[in-house]
Amino acid sequence: MGILGAGTPAGERIRYDSRVPGADYLPTALSDFHKYRRLAEAALKQVPPDRLFTAIGPESNSIAVVMKHVSGNMRSRWTGFLSSDGEKPDRERDSEFEIGEGDDAASIRRRWDEGWDLLFAALEPLTEADLSRTITIRGEPHSVMEAIQRQLTHYAYHVGQIVFLARHAAGERWHSLSIPKGQSKTFDVSKSGSPYKIP
Repeated sequence: MGILGAGTPAGERIRYDSRVPGADYLPTALSDFHKYRRLAEAALKQVPPDRLFTAIGPESNSIAVVMKHVSGNMRSRWTGFLSSDGEKPDRERDSEFEIGEGDDAASIRRRWDEGWDLLFAALEPLTEADLSRTITIRGEPHSVMEAIQRQLTHYAYHVGQIVFLARHAAGERWHSLSIPKGQSKTFDVSKSGSPYKIP
């Protein structure tokens, strides 16, 4: 049995020893992080440039703000992942929810990409033996597995926001990223591949 992991060519499978507890967790987690990034990228590709900073309400976050927050979180959590607290002393979380001077589309995108690079650089060298090691986030102890899972669910939540906001921004030009509406009974994954499509 195998799990598709980071950097694995399509159609190839990573093999793991099922006798080792949690041996499948790391490749599965890496695969899920890649999946959520691809989903976000497919949504972002459909956002008109002038809508990246548009909020749908006075208390709502724009796509750019969500991206800025996620990238700030990633920089804090994955820098020195095994050796330092996940909440870095120089992080200014509140500023991640504000668009300041110099926060243009290019800088937001650069930080977004850098955040994902930090994530994969931290996770890809890990082994199953690392999963039970203890790290801290805001001084609270977590096993490595717990810390990874915490971030996986956090990013899934924000990727869902990005997809929702992108769908709103794209309007009638939106291309479905899942099985198209009304086609659940006829969509054949074996022939069409994953329902997550990048238009």
